Amino acid sequence: MAQRIEWQWRDTGSGPGHHQKVLLPDGTPHLHEVVEDTATRRIGRVVDFIGGYVQLRPLGGGREWDAEARALRPVGGEEALSAGVAAANARSRGECP
Repeated sequence: MAQRIEWQWRDTGSGPGHHQKVLLPDGTPHLHEVVEDTATRRIGRVVDFIGGYVQLRPLGGGREWDAEARALRPVGGEEALSAGVAAANARSRGECP
């Protein structure tokens, strides 16, 4: 049996004068929440909602990427801290893209 997805409206708050409503699956993370994109196995912070996608930015900074809301899972504080430290270490070694 197919999983039923409940949808909700969310204000994107993507900057002055750019507020728009988007339709997202229920359970979609909120702005600034740290999540894992299970499709790419990358951890990022939610920065925007575009169409039916969630835009994530790597914890160490860098280019955003689009992820499907249903492919995201919440990341606990310990896991988020570990990912942030790994990004800071990579940046100090000059390994950041």
